[in-house]
Amino acid sequence: MMELRQSEARGHANFGWLDARHSFSFGHYYDPKWMGHSVLRVLNQDFIAPDGGFATHPHANMEILTCVLAGVIAHKDSLGHVAQIPAGEFQLMSAGSGIRHSEYNPSQSEPLSLLQIWIEPNEVGTPPSYQQKQIAAKPGLTLIASPNGEAGSLTIRQQVRIWRLELSAGDSYDWQLAGQHGYLQLISGELMVNNLTARSGDGILSRDENNWRLVATCASQGLLFDLP
Repeated sequence: MMELRQSEARGHANFGWLDARHSFSFGHYYDPKWMGHSVLRVLNQDFIAPDGGFATHPHANMEILTCVLAGVIAHKDSLGHVAQIPAGEFQLMSAGSGIRHSEYNPSQSEPLSLLQIWIEPNEVGTPPSYQQKQIAAKPGLTLIASPNGEAGSLTIRQQVRIWRLELSAGDSYDWQLAGQHGYLQLISGELMVNNLTARSGDGILSRDENNWRLVATCASQGLLFDLP
């Protein structure tokens, strides 16, 4: 079974400095139908105004992946990491037994756009850790995160593989899941996925449907999640 999660149906929060879209229940947005998908618990698209950001706050027992789409995010955490993550780079914070961090837009003029993704780990109470990596875009699928850090990907504490998808107009790709659940978050473009059409900001989820046929009707970019 496959289902379309339309962009405009997502939860919405606007605090001035933050304009956010929530694919799953988060913060003040609650929908019992959309509490997550398999171990994918949070998928937020955040637009952060210049000089805006999240003050220092705690996390525990969650794998938190940040994909920067435009601008730069400044990161500081209780492990001593101080870093800037520009567009095209990925950050993975394993909160484990507990970590505190802040994230903000250091620019005085340029907005920041990112995807924030939370994955439930397969073990709790582990030592927290931080990873950051530039992973060059290429046509087709590029592995971003995996349980063993294969092919130079980030190492995530769950039986999950996350891929970046890049297709030109007219390109197609046959994707076979190893797990029982899949999710697509389309960042830009338009894709035909089996019998569904996804446009920018849309998501598509699958349960027990392991064969995906992806056809780009225009240049398209997204993230694909292979979930247990």
